Amino acid sequence: MYLPSSFQETRLEVIHDLIRAHPLGLLVTGGAGGLAATQVPFLVYPGEGDLGTLRAHLARANPHWRELAGGAECLVVFQGAQGYVSPSWYPGKAVHHQVVPTWNYATVHAWGRPSVAGDPAWLHRQLEDLTRSQERRRARPWAVGDAPADFIARQMEAIVGIEIPIARIEGKWKMSQNREEADRAGVIAGLTDPDDAHRNPALAREVVDRNRPV
Repeated sequence: MYLPSSFQETRLEVIHDLIRAHPLGLLVTGGAGGLAATQVPFLVYPGEGDLGTLRAHLARANPHWRELAGGAECLVVFQGAQGYVSPSWYPGKAVHHQVVPTWNYATVHAWGRPSVAGDPAWLHRQLEDLTRSQERRRARPWAVGDAPADFIARQMEAIVGIEIPIARIEGKWKMSQNREEADRAGVIAGLTDPDDAHRNPALAREVVDRNRPV
């Protein structure tokens, strides 16, 4: 992706944190049938491989998994906090009007050669790990073991697993780092203004975090 140095994130732990916080990735392949894309929740395993490993599952009825079985490189895109930035938030708008809208966002792109997994033990672990990653926030978390074993076995027959050792990964946080301090303050004020149609406190926090003095 287009990645100016001011927006680049190279800390692997920060990149993995975005994947954990926003696990719904866009899986993209380019095979004989052309481009294909599927949105699917992934888990990242940081200790497996130099850059980590991604795991997920697809419905067996989804033909996309057959593109993955060939092992050609695929791309997974994860989207973090994002939102519109109005030029009206910049102090210069009231003076010279030489400002334009933009969009702030955080994203991670991960590349690798996938393999398809059909082993019941692999699938069961993936379902348990994925469920635990989401249910652990609840006061009474649901677990795969709460469902009858024969029911889970039938469900697993309808899915295939995907494993992607990450060969290359890029993180981009475009959070007004290229603006003057007064402009960034205006962006933060606009994103936290309860009366503004584009209020976005989560994005405001990212702008603050990305522009702290080193």
